Amino acid sequence: MEFDKEANSAGIERLMTSDEVAELLHVDPVTIRRLINKGDLAAYRIGSDYRIAPSDLKAYLLHQRMPAKTEATAGSVEPFGQLVQWLRAMWQERLTAPAELVKKERNRFDRFTERARNVLSSASEEAKALHHNYIGTEHLLLGLLREGEGIGAQTLQKLGVEADKVREAVIAIIGRGSQDIGDEQPRGLTPRAKKVIELAVDEARRLGHDYLGTEHLLLGLLREGEGIAARILVDMGVVLPRVREEALRLLEQRTASWRVKQYQGPQKQASTNPTLQESMPAEPGSPQAHSAPVQDSEPGSAQAESTPEQTSEPAPTTQQGEQTLTCPQCGAKNPGAASHCLNCNAPLSQE
Repeated sequence: MEFDKEANSAGIERLMTSDEVAELLHVDPVTIRRLINKGDLAAYRIGSDYRIAPSDLKAYLLHQRMPAKTEATAGSVEPFGQLVQWLRAMWQERLTAPAELVKKERNRFDRFTERARNVLSSASEEAKALHHNYIGTEHLLLGLLREGEGIGAQTLQKLGVEADKVREAVIAIIGRGSQDIGDEQPRGLTPRAKKVIELAVDEARRLGHDYLGTEHLLLGLLREGEGIAARILVDMGVVLPRVREEALRLLEQRTASWRVKQYQGPQKQASTNPTLQESMPAEPGSPQAHSAPVQDSEPGSAQAESTPEQTSEPAPTTQQGEQTLTCPQCGAKNPGAASHCLNCNAPLSQE
């Protein structure tokens, strides 16, 4: 405090960190570092970090300003002073914590899969390992690869994207943090990472999926287009149309495999395969179907199919001779004992 008083009396400005400037302008911290490295924004290099004087930031903003055709000059208030006053309050709020974001999105969408939640947890760990005090799109990409088993990770693997190469690219672009941020340091999603979540939800809705899985997060990363993750993927030759095509192909494969297991005897399969037993959804109409939480949709579940098979064949049967029911809403085949469609959960007519 004493130093601040002396600095103010001497006309020395309070320098802002690159993270503070990024939060003030609602951009990624890496964007600020890029502006500094390109020479667009003046800054002081202190150790491995930068400090920006408010006057330098003001000069940059004024240079970037695009005036309107008509402007009222009377009674106008200089905006930069207001922004500086808001800085403390904004910085106290920090960024939205991943757990809070997941809770908020689950209330809206109610279908975040377990693997998608694991991606966010893994992204937080990746940020911590790199000593970054935020979770950006690059950490989400590393989280997808680290999760390993979801459609998102398998799509990236099929397209030749490796976690080690992505991590090297991240370090080459933005580097490691100067010091360990510690377990108590609050970390959260950057504005671009939040945008990725919003786009992932939109991707799920466009595909007619009532869940949000790792494949949607991957599509969201590419659709966002301007973050570190998108830049790395494009440099590796990974583009949105190819990712969407591969993700849907893997999705269809998983769903078809799950259906074959269902028709060949779900109880027998589950009794000999503990992993399958844990991942199989409860039989429609059973108590577990109403009480069990929603399983991860990385599609070992019927909800994961985006283009259900249409059929007009009358009353097909399973290999055990049991009659199957055709869903009147989506056309999917279901076991004769089912009360609701395994694909769209519509009620089935028992005639």
